Amino acid sequence: MTRPPLHVLHAGQGGPALVLLHLFAGSALSWEPVVERLAGRYRCIVPDLRGFGASPPPEPGATLADWADDVAAITAPLGRHILVGHSMGGKIATLLASRNPAGLAALVLVASSPLTPEPIPDRAAMLAALGNPAAAVATAREISARAGERPVLERLIGDSLRTSRAAWEWWVERGSREDISTDAAGIAVPVHVVAGADDTTTPAALLEREIVGRIPGATLTTLPGSRHMIPFDAPDALATLIEGWAG
Repeated sequence: MTRPPLHVLHAGQGGPALVLLHLFAGSALSWEPVVERLAGRYRCIVPDLRGFGASPPPEPGATLADWADDVAAITAPLGRHILVGHSMGGKIATLLASRNPAGLAALVLVASSPLTPEPIPDRAAMLAALGNPAAAVATAREISARAGERPVLERLIGDSLRTSRAAWEWWVERGSREDISTDAAGIAVPVHVVAGADDTTTPAALLEREIVGRIPGATLTTLPGSRHMIPFDAPDALATLIEGWAG
């Protein structure tokens, strides 16, 4: 059976293509502040991952490889491109990069979920937060230093509340638990990891141990003043880093 395509946003037309993958309970719009800064030089391709934003939900039993396959269908015709993944999107981007697809020039992992099972303290509470506005507000304030700004808070809450049940439960119960460290060790392109100095979800120490320490040659940059939502908290600094790595 053919899987329905993802909903994808496009911005810019020049330079190499940047394919940007969003975080759990996010959407393509999670990248908006960074895309605004990059679209003048690059072709930005930003999908709603399956079950998030405006994309259709996953089928029963879907695995991390299925999410990577969705993105591979977008990247296959691009030629030279850079994969940029945030949090959950980082783990999906890493699995795709481990296949060493044609045209992939670099992998940028922003506050990424680790390659090994993510240490989520209370998965039951996370499951119960599905569709709960109060929980969405609390999470937004935890992950973003700018959640006190109404447009930022409304974006984070809106994306959370429209996440499909199937995708939410998949990530909490299965996707975040998958171990792709063996696959990632064979990535053949430069890997750059970005951490938020004040991130309590995937702290810099966790990223250094579980990603940089497991991918030969990977680098780590820590951005001050940012929590987990680096694309909102530090868009200028993040865009500058991506520009430097994309060339």
